[in-house]
Amino acid sequence: MPSNASKPRLRSKLWFDNPDNPGMTALYLERYLNYGLTREELTCGKPIIGIAQSGSDLSPCNRHHLELAKRVREGIHDAGGLAFEFPTHPIQETGKRPTAALDRNLSYLSLVEVLFGYPLDGVVLTTGCDKTTPAAIMAAATVNLPAIVLSGGPMLNGWWKGERAGSGTVVWWARQEHAAGRMSYKEFIELVASSAPSIGHCNTMGTASTMNALAEALGLSLPGCAAIPAPYRERAQIAYETGRRAVEIVREDLKPSDILTRAAFENAIVACSAIGGSTNAPIHINAIARHIGVELAIKDWETVGYDVPLLVNMQPAGHYLGEEYYRAGGLPAVLHELLGAGRLHAEALTINGGRMGDNVRHSETQNEDVIRRYGSPLKQHAGFKVLSGNLFDSAIMKTSVISQEFHERYLSTPHDPNAFEGRAVVFDGPEDYHRRIDDPSLQIDEHSMLFMRGAGPIGYPGSAEVVNMQPPAALIKQGITSLPCIGDGRQSGTSASPSILNASPEAVVGGGLALLRTGDRVRIDLNKGTANILIPDAELAGRREEFTRNGEKYPASQTPWQEIQRAMVDQLADGMVLRPAVKYQRVAQKSIPRDNH
Repeated sequence: MPSNASKPRLRSKLWFDNPDNPGMTALYLERYLNYGLTREELTCGKPIIGIAQSGSDLSPCNRHHLELAKRVREGIHDAGGLAFEFPTHPIQETGKRPTAALDRNLSYLSLVEVLFGYPLDGVVLTTGCDKTTPAAIMAAATVNLPAIVLSGGPMLNGWWKGERAGSGTVVWWARQEHAAGRMSYKEFIELVASSAPSIGHCNTMGTASTMNALAEALGLSLPGCAAIPAPYRERAQIAYETGRRAVEIVREDLKPSDILTRAAFENAIVACSAIGGSTNAPIHINAIARHIGVELAIKDWETVGYDVPLLVNMQPAGHYLGEEYYRAGGLPAVLHELLGAGRLHAEALTINGGRMGDNVRHSETQNEDVIRRYGSPLKQHAGFKVLSGNLFDSAIMKTSVISQEFHERYLSTPHDPNAFEGRAVVFDGPEDYHRRIDDPSLQIDEHSMLFMRGAGPIGYPGSAEVVNMQPPAALIKQGITSLPCIGDGRQSGTSASPSILNASPEAVVGGGLALLRTGDRVRIDLNKGTANILIPDAELAGRREEFTRNGEKYPASQTPWQEIQRAMVDQLADGMVLRPAVKYQRVAQKSIPRDNH
């Protein structure tokens, strides 16, 4: 815990208790009194704690934060603080078009302005659905006010005909069954709907569960927070404790910069591998690192985390869902195993004021089938492989979801293990894919490789979850349910496809995928970490010249924000941040916003 020679001065006093500027103090005070607050409440030295409310009717995965905020308020009040609740920009993964990722940076910018420009001493960040978590943490990192994360928790388990139906994950299987003619449209809709039986975010280890787990692994949530199912009583209880702790961290002056160290980010990387986390995690964690000023490269995800084993038996990489994961001990049990194996930075400071090692030292797994011991994992080396070559400078592959069937078909050639070659079939955006995937003239067979381009931060815009493409219906009927998929977009964290994703740079800015043509031979070598078009260098150079002459092409921006983001957004490997934004760090310590009258 940071040592402070004296009690920190409350930032809110600059608004509500500033005798050096009575005119402005009166102006700020009078309007905040008009709905019933008293002058004493605003001037007696109570920390003012913001509740960044991400729940709304547009955000069903986070909507229960509207209720949880009441318990947060009670915790803030009982600890001697004053709560100010305000809305954040909605980001619902399954509702926002063209992609929720487009709004992550918009929500980030909005929250930065609120945290810096209003009379707040600290903030509770309410998170849940995928992009709400990084957007909130990125903003807290930039402003550097005392901040604590309260996740909303996963839904209860989904069930379909006696089998677990994992949110998101079941969609991909249902699509195959529907395409093969084994499931009607009505059954398809009913099956997918069965996977979302309650309030909360995805009950699988998709991006939502991953990012809230990594918020805890970074040290920004109270221990055990991430895994509690949304409807459980423990969720409201930890909301209350989070409110109490929010007041305390203001008094202790415990800020994101004290917690978000290089050690914390390495803890997040190894935790991500152990839980079978989403391929979207490197994008968001790298973005947070850039906003707090910690050096973190995409290659670090392999060097730090690739050899970490898969410990959590949870869909899509395993069998169980969120309720069993919570009852088995949740993230603290996973971190306990990593600590015992020497894979965790035990000294990393966390939001409860303790060290990570002390927090999880006694948090043993309660079910060794759901959360495995480090020495008996579901899979060895379960982290991300980072690939490069003439197709892209970097892309990632999630190894924890490589199935036995995929491994035998593509990675088990006796004279060439862990490598495969194939004929490329290229699609320019998901519309092109859906229009042509069943076209027999493409000659797609079990040796083909499907490519998606035009799906990155600039090309889509925002980068879409469209790379995990299913094979043509004719192949699915033959029992071939997956082909190698590669692209400059993303895929849902709930997908079990071992796609090669997040290719950087993307095609529209001249990445190698822009030069690829249907019919080219492509080689992927996981041993060497390479991905290359197998054509002569002279031909590749000629295609590069042709691309340069023609210039980049992508759909026109449909809104002002799409155009603004496209002009300044970075690539997926570098966190898809707004390039001008990363120079603004610790802004609450560097300056005071000017008065408004």
